[in-house]
Amino acid sequence: MAARLLLLFAALFGAAGVAGAAYAAHGAEARLAATAAAIALVHAPALLALALAGPGRIRAAALPGLFWIGGVLLFSGDLAARLFLETRLFPNAAPAGGVLLMLGWLSLAPLAVLPAGKGR
Repeated sequence: MAARLLLLFAALFGAAGVAGAAYAAHGAEARLAATAAAIALVHAPALLALALAGPGRIRAAALPGLFWIGGVLLFSGDLAARLFLETRLFPNAAPAGGVLLMLGWLSLAPLAVLPAGKGR
């Protein structure tokens, strides 16, 4: 189930990132669109890699994946809301999303030192 969720969001973030990059190439607010697209595009292949980690490793990969999903939704979602709805998701949504993204990356570090049998 976790692998499917990670794969679903990898696909959604990849598509949204490409659409955002295309919009940035032609839109008036290119900076917001490009940043939102970049965040989505960076994390789409990262989620894909986690989804393909294999059944023995997916449990340990779930935490970084959940942090990334929440982080992209908040960070890129807030920028997209500013761009298209002319409002924010909520105050400090983008910074909160950024913190979640960083926590996702940092939560990968313990996986490098865990013994192979500890949820990896």
